[in-house]
Amino acid sequence: MGQKINPLGFRLGTTQSHHSLWFAQPKNYSDGLQEDQKIRNSIKNFVKKNTKISSGVEGIARIEIQKRIDVIQVIIYMGFPKLLIESRPKRIEELQIHVQKKINCVNRKLNIVITKISNPYRNPNILAEFIAGQLKNRVSFRKAMKKAIELTEQANTKGIQVQIAGRLDGKEIARVEWIREGRVPLQTIRAKIDYCSYTVRTIYGVLGIKIWTFLDQKKEVPT
Repeated sequence: MGQKINPLGFRLGTTQSHHSLWFAQPKNYSDGLQEDQKIRNSIKNFVKKNTKISSGVEGIARIEIQKRIDVIQVIIYMGFPKLLIESRPKRIEELQIHVQKKINCVNRKLNIVITKISNPYRNPNILAEFIAGQLKNRVSFRKAMKKAIELTEQANTKGIQVQIAGRLDGKEIARVEWIREGRVPLQTIRAKIDYCSYTVRTIYGVLGIKIWTFLDQKKEVPT
């Protein structure tokens, strides 16, 4: 039997840190968790509606949420922040108002900061969005996977594995196809591996995309 574990949760405290930083009593924990999900969903929906994207890549790598007593700090890591800001300079203020309405925060201030990532195609979320855009445009899944691997090679990653599952190319029977380039040591905790799972709706049905990228290895400290 295969024992699967999320590569990010597996590495918490070594090469991976939490994407949400806050404390809550056990009875309020589920409310805080739902609030985080609402913040993330409302930001993604806003970016999708308010940016004209030709390639299908929104460019959100990850969203970090830090909660204090009177402030909610949201840091959006984007590969292409110009997509959001270029057309209208007050777009961030609009985003802030949109999120405030969704989560209904009365006693707390909401701060949203956008941070640019230096190498967007090192991030699996951005790569998954790119592959999803290609699949929606009816590009062959093998071509889309190979193109994604080419983009990561230009971004200096040590290895990448891409997996797509579902009714590939409209075939009747669903199957899983994967491709790997370089090293992806999933059982090494010291290895800095980024991972994402992404679903895309096509005319044939829902496809699942999983991407693992091997970025770096943490050096052992001599004792």
